[in-house]
Amino acid sequence: MYISRKIEIVHIPRDLWGEGVEQEMSSFVGGVLVSDQWLQSQFTQVELRSLKAKFFSMENQNGKVKVANLPPLMIKLNVFSEMFNEEEIRRSLGETHSDVNSEIGFEGFLKTYLDLQNRGNAKLGNSKNSSSFLKATTTTLLHTISQSEKALYVAHINSYLRDDPFLKQFLPIDPSTNALFNLAKDGVLLCKLINVAAPGTIDERAINTKRVLNPWERNENHTLCLNSAKAIGCTVINIGTQDLVEGRPHLVLGLISQIIKIQLLADLNLRKTPQLVELVEDKYDIEELMGLSPEKILLKWMNFHLKKAGYKNTVTNFSSDLKDGEGYAYLLNVLAPEHCSPATLDAKDPAVRANLVLEHAEKMDCKIYLTPKDIVEGSANLNIAFVAQIFQQRNGLSTDNKMISFAKMTTDDEQISREERCFRLWINSLGIASYVNNLFEDVRNGWILLEVLDKVSPRSVNWKQATKPPIKMPFRKVENCNQVIRIGRQLKLSLVNVAGNDIVQGNKKLILAFLWQLMRFNMLQLLKNLRSRFQGKEITDAHILSWANKRVKGTGRKSQMESFKDKSLSSGLFFLELLSAVEPRVVNWNLVTKGETNDEKRLNATYIISVARKLGCSIFLLPEDILQVNQKMILSLTASIMYWSLQQSVEESDSSQSPGASSRGASPEPSIDGINDSLSPASSPATTASWEASPSPSTSTDDDSLLATEVLNMIIDDTTSDDVISTSDGDNAASDTQSQNEH
Repeated sequence: MYISRKIEIVHIPRDLWGEGVEQEMSSFVGGVLVSDQWLQSQFTQVELRSLKAKFFSMENQNGKVKVANLPPLMIKLNVFSEMFNEEEIRRSLGETHSDVNSEIGFEGFLKTYLDLQNRGNAKLGNSKNSSSFLKATTTTLLHTISQSEKALYVAHINSYLRDDPFLKQFLPIDPSTNALFNLAKDGVLLCKLINVAAPGTIDERAINTKRVLNPWERNENHTLCLNSAKAIGCTVINIGTQDLVEGRPHLVLGLISQIIKIQLLADLNLRKTPQLVELVEDKYDIEELMGLSPEKILLKWMNFHLKKAGYKNTVTNFSSDLKDGEGYAYLLNVLAPEHCSPATLDAKDPAVRANLVLEHAEKMDCKIYLTPKDIVEGSANLNIAFVAQIFQQRNGLSTDNKMISFAKMTTDDEQISREERCFRLWINSLGIASYVNNLFEDVRNGWILLEVLDKVSPRSVNWKQATKPPIKMPFRKVENCNQVIRIGRQLKLSLVNVAGNDIVQGNKKLILAFLWQLMRFNMLQLLKNLRSRFQGKEITDAHILSWANKRVKGTGRKSQMESFKDKSLSSGLFFLELLSAVEPRVVNWNLVTKGETNDEKRLNATYIISVARKLGCSIFLLPEDILQVNQKMILSLTASIMYWSLQQSVEESDSSQSPGASSRGASPEPSIDGINDSLSPASSPATTASWEASPSPSTSTDDDSLLATEVLNMIIDDTTSDDVISTSDGDNAASDTQSQNEH
């Protein structure tokens, strides 16, 4: 069955792992499998089958595909024909591949496809440059490694994880060796580091911490790591589990960099540090402060103190403006005058002054991870880390400012704050060009919402009618937001009496209601598009509820979920049973409590979230959402588990349905672009229509495949479906009406 198949895959010879491993796995298990789970999640099975057929149609006599073969293939895909000509694609590939005559595997082709798609979006104006370090997307194309930054990250890890019960046997790490990358290969280090940056994000009981891990345990750790990294705000586009398993230095360092910076800048917001209101002159500037990225707040804080110290220049960046060390000297003198030395400012040599600055900081008990040379050379990342350390150690802000109480009033209540966090992280995980720091402020010009809409409903946005930030004219913001509302109505979102100006005005409840509907739409579309067998039938909340109950019942357990508001869900037992039903080995029942007391319920809730992420679910809820049975978050959790489970059954049932599954590119493939773009007879429109309209019945006896068939029957059975939908839609309509009344 499913588990035995997984055990068999473990015995694939190691020389088959690496780029193109999905080809071997596809022929071994059936279906189109990609070794990188993130990469797999970017495409539906229909898309993967289509792209696979097109890719292997380009093979030469030796069964190989070269980078130089790709332009003619790419230009025939409708998604690129509107963005580039063939020569532009050729130039683009020349920039990202050092040798266009080199061979490329299917996984490399998929990454190239996504990179070209991102370039095309940027070319069409569907992007926004961001100065935020968090938007410095980790990418397989950046191979430069800063030894100074590597030394900083190693020192940070050695400092914060030296007492960890499991990792202390491997620490301290020597920064002059590859020990960091070797240690990262098992995933334990990265998971632990995430918990240092955002305590409690990962339930460490879910981490596989054996001395020697098998490939699947290692993959589970990396899947848990990447999904948890997204849940704290990291951008992990173009990095997958296989990259981490291989310990690719530039990708490992890129991820570690983001995790550490999130930790260092965690207090740079009004919720954590309300004293930051001292940086603004009146209460009307507080909203502007809330909308700034953490590093911009750090710059604002630094300039605030430099002005008090009499420094005449304004620091606008963490690189060239700090090279001479003067800014640091003034900052430390005003923050810690007891350690002040005239020699620091009198020094003529920047390197000498930088050394005195570090001595001053050390007397303040700041952690010193950079050298005088790093300051003189203007290393931006190292300078950000250094200034953040100074802020954490001594921010020099008043605690009795009369505006602090006002600042505390402006922060959102717990429920709104949790939902803001969820939707912000969800948006940042989509891979759009912009990065959201403060949801309510950043969406008010409409641009980010248009980017999100274009991602969840491709080509729905008319970019010629959109205005890119910075936007000075208020009516342009309204135009952007009006288009957002117009597209929302086209997607059948409930937007009665809602106008674009409501978003411009920053109506928090409306923004949250809109984003929830958009997130829910995206979830349902993913489920609907997962396999053509659904034949275009809409999937509703009721289908998800029914699927979960049948899945648990199928294991012989008696737990049932009456609705997504069922208070019994707070114990966590139902979701642990559901997770165990879709993958029996993922839940360690020795760690599960009875869920009777609040403490027991919290333990179960934290374990559920980590186990789901370990399985491969990209979720952004918190334990409190399960404890309080937040209907929206409960639905998103259930839908994510359903998506993962059906994705597995699709791969297995496709294998049993396609006699030529192991024959690469031999089976009919539906078009990825939804148009009649064909590169081979196998992709002809007639064949595609026939394939989609008449799916072969599954011959697999796998439990997940049978269950997927049950879901299909439930959807096709009009009578049953109508009964279920009417109940669900009634609840949703009531909820929407209530929500609109609140607005």
